[in-house]
Amino acid sequence: MDWISPRALKRMGMLNMNRRNVDYIARYNERSSYPLVDNKLKTKLVVAEYGVKTPELLQVVRQQHEISRFREMAQGLAGFAIKPAKGSGGKGITVITGRDGEEYIKASGSRVDSPFLERHLTNILAGLYSLAGTPDVAIVESLVESAPSLAKYSHQGVPDIRIIVFRGYPVMAMLRLATTASDGKANLHQGAVGVGLDIGSGRSLNAVQFNRPITLHPDTGLALENINIEAWDEMLEMASRCYEATGLGYMGVDLVVDANKGPLLLELNARPGLAIQMANGRGLLPRLRAIEGLKRPHFTPRERASHAMESFASL
Repeated sequence: MDWISPRALKRMGMLNMNRRNVDYIARYNERSSYPLVDNKLKTKLVVAEYGVKTPELLQVVRQQHEISRFREMAQGLAGFAIKPAKGSGGKGITVITGRDGEEYIKASGSRVDSPFLERHLTNILAGLYSLAGTPDVAIVESLVESAPSLAKYSHQGVPDIRIIVFRGYPVMAMLRLATTASDGKANLHQGAVGVGLDIGSGRSLNAVQFNRPITLHPDTGLALENINIEAWDEMLEMASRCYEATGLGYMGVDLVVDANKGPLLLELNARPGLAIQMANGRGLLPRLRAIEGLKRPHFTPRERASHAMESFASL
């Protein structure tokens, strides 16, 4: 069947957009905290104070004249990522994975030169990719080298893990894998694969692409049923710690597993999408209500992560 009745969705505990916006985002997210998560540079600085690791910051470009320093800074680098501080949905992110003489090699395999990257920085400053089209800041970060155990499943892009955190408790998670359709980006709306993850163990549950069930990655051909995420306990605790860092009661936490540095935070999202429910084959509402019904909340990130692992593990 290509459709399911609203009554069936309600029985599954599926959270819809209106309820998410009114009952959770508007109720639990203070507007004053939004600038912390809508700006990647501010996010990096604030979470560092709470012991949450992020990719190394190599350069911040705030003004047009600072672009001239970019070429010198990048001269000795084999790889890096350029991001708009206020971008969303992966827009404006350029990942460089190698060099060949004067050319830079993108994650997709295409080649660009320094003038191309400098024009891209100019576009970022002009606000081409920012949420409201306002002037922006460009940040240049060290290249994330994905752990081989996960990298093999993704196509031309770093796989990441999205965790929904509610009142400091990680309640649902999925692995996002880049595809040809998503142009190497881990964005489900653009065609990336979403793999639901068991909160209790970090193992894969089921997978979807364009909201349809799949069992194999469309590009790598690998089965998606036996994936296990490394350092799962640590990742859940990191996600939980972002609650103290931002004060946001309902958010999406995006993490990666670096081959050398372990789990790293990529970004936070105050308005996380709902496709994670499709990837998990489960609704968010029962878990959110379980947290709301707690009579004795847990006060440390580790305690909250442990409670979530025990409460929301798949049977």
